[in-house]
Amino acid sequence: MLLKLSRFIALAFLWFCIISVGLVVVLRFVPPPVTMTMLLDENGYNKDWVPLSRIDRNMVSAVIAAEDAKFCTHDGFDREAIEKAIQHNAEGGKIRGGSTISQQTAKNVFLWQDGGYIRKGLEAWFTLLIESIWGKRRIMEVYLNVAETGIGTYGIEAGSQRYFKHSAARLSRSEAARMAAALPQPKKRAVVSPSGFTRRYGNTIQRRIRIVRRDELDSCVYQ
Repeated sequence: MLLKLSRFIALAFLWFCIISVGLVVVLRFVPPPVTMTMLLDENGYNKDWVPLSRIDRNMVSAVIAAEDAKFCTHDGFDREAIEKAIQHNAEGGKIRGGSTISQQTAKNVFLWQDGGYIRKGLEAWFTLLIESIWGKRRIMEVYLNVAETGIGTYGIEAGSQRYFKHSAARLSRSEAARMAAALPQPKKRAVVSPSGFTRRYGNTIQRRIRIVRRDELDSCVYQ
């Protein structure tokens, strides 16, 4: 009985690896048609996939400045940020995450939003796969196309059309910074005429965009 169970578990694990690797390979070339988050969104979803060449570089710089300054140098995991998040959370207060853009992309495309150790383990697995198979440019392209940018709105193009009435191909630094500032809580934070924390954070991101360009922190996306 134990031997049969062991064989079943080993076979199931093997098939999971084969299927997950195959799926990542396919999505290296094909846009993800839909995500679990979109399907479960009670507001429905509006999305418009565009290649990275049609997304202004200001947006790439803005999300790196806001979400993941080490995007071009880490292997999918920012261990320093993770350690700081664990220490902060252990001390109490508002929960803080340490996820990279790669981890967020893996979660958004292949998994669901709720936490838990199982999802975190799967997220780590898919993060390793996309870092190895997709590369940084593809990760950024997918992230900017599946990230929630507002109520029922997904992707930078759909968000740009909603908020600014023009294509993501010509986002100003200010516009890109405001969208990046709202990304962590797109249903709550205003992109148009933001106030309070969101406005201040957007201004900070806008200043950081210059640092990202100066220090070539987005260079891996454009090599």
